[in-house]
Amino acid sequence: MKKIIVLGTGMIGSAIAIDLAKEFEVTAVDIIRKNFDLLKSNFVKVVQADVSKTNVIKKIVKNFDLVIGALPSHIGFQTLKSVIEAKKNVVDISFFDEDAFELDGLAKRNNVIAVVDCGVAPGLSNIILGYHNSKMKINSFECYVGGLPFKRTLPYQYKAPFSPKDVIEEYTRPARMVEHGSVITKQALSDSELIDFEEVGTLEAFNTDGLRTLLKTIKIPNMKEKTLRYPGHLEIIKNLRDSGFFSKEQVKINGKKISPIDFSSNILFNHWKLEPNEWEFTILKIKISGIENGRKKEYTYSLFDVFDNETKTTSMARTTGYTCTSAARLILNGEYLEKGISPPEFIGTGEKCFKSLIQQLKERKINIKCVEK
Repeated sequence: MKKIIVLGTGMIGSAIAIDLAKEFEVTAVDIIRKNFDLLKSNFVKVVQADVSKTNVIKKIVKNFDLVIGALPSHIGFQTLKSVIEAKKNVVDISFFDEDAFELDGLAKRNNVIAVVDCGVAPGLSNIILGYHNSKMKINSFECYVGGLPFKRTLPYQYKAPFSPKDVIEEYTRPARMVEHGSVITKQALSDSELIDFEEVGTLEAFNTDGLRTLLKTIKIPNMKEKTLRYPGHLEIIKNLRDSGFFSKEQVKINGKKISPIDFSSNILFNHWKLEPNEWEFTILKIKISGIENGRKKEYTYSLFDVFDNETKTTSMARTTGYTCTSAARLILNGEYLEKGISPPEFIGTGEKCFKSLIQQLKERKINIKCVEK
């Protein structure tokens, strides 16, 4: 039986480990023991270790066939580098700020398959785009994505299924997009627009830096990614950002230095923390238009997923985690063999891999609708 090690046992890491444990021998590692009992009850072995240390990672992944990286973004890049140096295939969802392609040469020299950004968006959205980019000349790609609680509580009307610091990073990192063939950069949270969704009503979309690897790997004249929130959330976040609450530069208070983002993250943690078994949803809309077989063609993909009451798994953990586990199976089953750094769009270019991954998601009740025009 193939052996997998999952680095990180947060909400998404735990969902990944539990899903893979149905078919493989899985070990999950974290310095925090919070989810260990849940994991053990689902046939996952657990190890307590400080995986922020390079030497620990290289030692701990030694006897495994595949590594899953599900750690916070600020240690994601170094963790990936350590895993590649250990010559282990890896699927990563840490969404770190650094350029993963800096490790491409290292991965190829070490004969490693390293799939990065393999969540819902980036992740599933890239896979869908990669598939269609191999079959048509695309003129425009638009992606709208959000994860939200059903219960709207003022002032934020938002809950984060992961670290508030990672969410804040999304709100502050400059947003890159492509307009008329040129990469341009805009301030995060800009160009807001209201969009109606049948399932949840009106949501507000704004620019975030979600295209990531697509800016290098796929040449499309117009591409953008926007995050979705309830109307009203954006204005509060912009005020906090513009007032300096998300700054990384330390300030001195009563003789002690602290960075505003660390302070704000700690304050917001309680406001944004999901309650136990709180119902939330993930919503994704993708529009791809261009020329296929000499004719204009438009594809609109939509996904609406909710908290799984039977398994008590959040929608964000399901959509992010099961995209990751689907990619992991492609590697373990020998269906995806590309060495080096592989963003998800590389997986989508292979029709067999694309259809297999979509089928795996369907088997987990993550249904993706597609409308053609």
